[in-house]
Amino acid sequence: MPSAPRPRTSTRDPEDIARRLSDWLDTRLPGAKAVGVSVPASNGMSSETLLFDIEHPEPPLRACALRLAADPGAYTVFPVYDMVRQYRTMRVVGQHSDLPVPKVLWLEEDPGPLGAPFFVMERVEGRVPPDVMPYTYEGNWLHAASDEERERLEAASIGLLARLHDQVPLKEAEFLALPGEGDALHRHVAAQRAYYEWVVDGVPRSPLIEDAFDRLADLWPQDPGTPVLNWGDARIGNVVYAGFEPAAVLDWEMAALAPREVDLGWTIYLHRFFQDLTVAFGQRGLPGFLRRDRVEARYAELTGHTPRDMEFHTLYAALRHAIVMLRVAYRQVRFGEAVVPADPDTLILHHGSLRAMVQGSYWD
Repeated sequence: MPSAPRPRTSTRDPEDIARRLSDWLDTRLPGAKAVGVSVPASNGMSSETLLFDIEHPEPPLRACALRLAADPGAYTVFPVYDMVRQYRTMRVVGQHSDLPVPKVLWLEEDPGPLGAPFFVMERVEGRVPPDVMPYTYEGNWLHAASDEERERLEAASIGLLARLHDQVPLKEAEFLALPGEGDALHRHVAAQRAYYEWVVDGVPRSPLIEDAFDRLADLWPQDPGTPVLNWGDARIGNVVYAGFEPAAVLDWEMAALAPREVDLGWTIYLHRFFQDLTVAFGQRGLPGFLRRDRVEARYAELTGHTPRDMEFHTLYAALRHAIVMLRVAYRQVRFGEAVVPADPDTLILHHGSLRAMVQGSYWD
């Protein structure tokens, strides 16, 4: 994949944030100071993450991570950043499952201290499959691993979804129910339609995304099934691994109540997104890793639930990802990093695979 400048991820001043963080920390843990404040290289373009250590005479804590809502003046990827919702989700998952979710320490709803709401959690050491360059590319620890090691990681990662869906009681996650009418799947798709309308407000629309919504209607499941707590951004790039075992499950901002297959479709397609890009740029990638048939079979073995309507759910994952990518592309345009092409669909990096899904030929 050719080298290109990464899209701008923040308009904030890191030194100013570090100073203000120390001031705030002193109000929660008198005498404490934030030291070694840094921004990880993998920081995304949504909520921002800061890493720091606590310096204190009697330190019950040392290594921390802070999740900060996106700068509202920076053409955000999502319209709303509900840090209370993320904080509550992590607490619920930590209390009602055996998933390795980092312990959340403090929630700050006042935007005054750092310019936006945030929460602090314990930092877990380990390694994360990279997004840039993707882990499907040569030159990273996961690509260099043996087939047996990757199989261990795959099995453990699908186990995270199985345990999350099976262990967290629905009543404990009711606050994640999306607004609107109808069942959880109808509400989930309606929320994505609303998100798309927000993304294209004042900019060119995407005929491909609109065709994908129409195709979803044709493939709609007869029985979506009972909703569960969905992780939302269910992919290995949001897991910290110790060796090849999950040590921390991160990034819960897209969590919601939805059918199990919404998470499964996202896991399957987000890997295929990286794999397709890798093959397009002349590398073999990891063709045997996180294959759709393997993911579905392992999930069924672990839960007793055979995934259903996966053509719908993988298309839905590709559609959701397309909306995010369109927003990221328009964000690049806003910051002068790109221009709007004649065909706005080409702003979507995976427009070819999404079109193939709409036409029903992708999984042939």
